[in-house]
Amino acid sequence: MSENMLRQLIIRKYSNIDIQVLTPLQRTTLIREVLQECLLYALSRTNFFDHAAFYGGTALRIFYKLPRFSEDLDFSLTSANPDFDITRYFNQIHRILAELGLSIDIQVKHKTKKSTIQSAFLKGNTRIQILTFYLNEEYARQYASNETVTIKFEVDTDPPEGASYKHHFSLYPIPYEVKLYDGPSLFAGKLHAVLCRNWKSRTKGRDLYDYVFYRQMNIPFNREHLRQRLIQSHFIDHSNACTLEEIKSWLNQRFDTIDYTAAKTDVFPFIENPRELDVWSAEFFKAITCDLQAA
Repeated sequence: MSENMLRQLIIRKYSNIDIQVLTPLQRTTLIREVLQECLLYALSRTNFFDHAAFYGGTALRIFYKLPRFSEDLDFSLTSANPDFDITRYFNQIHRILAELGLSIDIQVKHKTKKSTIQSAFLKGNTRIQILTFYLNEEYARQYASNETVTIKFEVDTDPPEGASYKHHFSLYPIPYEVKLYDGPSLFAGKLHAVLCRNWKSRTKGRDLYDYVFYRQMNIPFNREHLRQRLIQSHFIDHSNACTLEEIKSWLNQRFDTIDYTAAKTDVFPFIENPRELDVWSAEFFKAITCDLQAA
């Protein structure tokens, strides 16, 4: 694939966007999104999806049309494997991305604490990526010479049980197939994040935004998968049946503790219409939780 074909990819995929009027940040965001799909395509050319499935916010955006940008790619093994090694895919990924005309480095993230999550980064010089995708030196000069475009991808090697999967296809950059969590299992993962994620000083408004999206799509959640996630996080123990009414109660208690101003601030950079957030409050989230349903 030539550099000009990569540029044509952006033009086709984002045909409703006038690239000439985009800000530098918006141009970089488009590049990140295309790089995300290029990585998915590269992984689909390996046996990665024989062992793993795609989930999280970026899966929701690419395959369910979530209307917000999502930064990272999250994967989960379909069964626990403490010997899994993400680095064994690096050479294949690098070769396939080079076939697409991309100059990208791949680095593993070394963690100081033992973790079942393996992390890695795709990194590329921003100026080089801008030139590759837009063929425009004026655009490239708007970025520092050492600035990088970074895509983080992670694999959970000790996944909670109970998830269900489906296969999806994408046309970009070249038609490919991936395995990902089905809608109810994706929603279960998001409910777990809303209940258990330690937001510390940074309230994750993106979790709440995604929660609203699932409710708008009227997607039920995979109750058993949520239960297994809550057990793994020590939110409940194995004796807890995790009934629908309990889940609603836990969510409502969480909604009462949220700083909604901070939550809105977190999600602002990732969406196009901030007016979507005007109604955010504990009362709003409790109201849309009333008819929450399990699959």
